[in-house]
Amino acid sequence: MDQRTELSEFLRSRRARLRPADVGLPDYGGRRRVPGLRREELAQLAGVSTAYYVRLEQGHGESVSAAVLDAIARALRLDAAEHEHLRRLTRPVRRRAGRGPAVRPQQVRPELQQLLDAMEGVPAYVLGRRLDVLAWNRLGNAVVGDIAALPPEQRNMAWQVFLDPAARELYLDWESKATDLVGMLRLDAGRDPDDPRLASLIGELSVKSEDFRRLWAAHDVRDKGHGVKELHHPVVGRLTLRYETFRPAGDPDQVLVAYHADPQSSSAESLRLLASWIATGPPGGGADRQPADPPGARPEPSGVPESEALPGSGAGPASSTGR
Repeated sequence: MDQRTELSEFLRSRRARLRPADVGLPDYGGRRRVPGLRREELAQLAGVSTAYYVRLEQGHGESVSAAVLDAIARALRLDAAEHEHLRRLTRPVRRRAGRGPAVRPQQVRPELQQLLDAMEGVPAYVLGRRLDVLAWNRLGNAVVGDIAALPPEQRNMAWQVFLDPAARELYLDWESKATDLVGMLRLDAGRDPDDPRLASLIGELSVKSEDFRRLWAAHDVRDKGHGVKELHHPVVGRLTLRYETFRPAGDPDQVLVAYHADPQSSSAESLRLLASWIATGPPGGGADRQPADPPGARPEPSGVPESEALPGSGAGPASSTGR
């Protein structure tokens, strides 16, 4: 990702979504040549000269001060994730020498895997950089799809949601799920614009998915948080699950995602039914730890858990469900 181009396009996209009335400026009518605020209006709100802001929007953010960035973020009504993304886009990037891997493979600590395994009634998994699925427990495997049966290059949340047709059946609000994932990938791209594995993933999704191209062009940014997901599970039917995310100590690029249902709800009963179902599945089915990733594979799952494959499921995208 070219950092200067990304900064320019991000600022333009945020400015385009605002109208004078949104920020307390008079609208003198007439048709605007471009949507949203004009550059001079945004500069006025941020308390900088128009020439200064124009230069920033052209991608020249190397010498901008933190105070000016904060003022522009307030003028653009950026949320916390967008504000942090803007800061990263104006920081100098330390280019890596050579053609080796951009980052060291992520490792899930054994103690974290033990915690996942102990959460027997709670579907949970760990996401790493690029939304790679690094680890999971048995109920998490059953809720979001047979992760253990997938080849390493498909153990990625974005890959599954955009390229596995089953994901559109699993997520009742697929558009919202897809938008969130693209925003998280965009945030990752701001953190490490030189990551070749992320570039490969974005390139593959752009070529194969028109929906991904549309959402990527919006330049929206998201961070993983909490909320509610409506699922249509192929075994137990409709599930309304709340999710929370936690960042394990020692690796800020990992997040543990845990789902739960409201007490006494039909979804809570369905989760209990699903847990009982996988506990009585065929012995040994998919329970072995997965082999190490082949050289050059995009995702780098490590510390992969003992996960029981769903009875009757097979490997590959045709039989898996999206995340």
